[in-house]
Amino acid sequence: MAKSDALNRFKMEAASEVGVSLKQGYNGDLTSKQAGSIGGQMVKKMINSYESGMK
Repeated sequence: MAKSDALNRFKMEAASEVGVSLKQGYNGDLTSKQAGSIGGQMVKKMINSYESGMK
């Protein structure tokens, strides 16, 4: 699996968790709040993953 495929799957998973529907390709119709919630969820998951790996 290519790195971009994994990142896209991760983004779609995070969007689903915060209740935002993403479609493949361009998602310019999202509000700033929706896009921010997806990014925030991605960061939260990355931090949790990192912290779990430290234990």
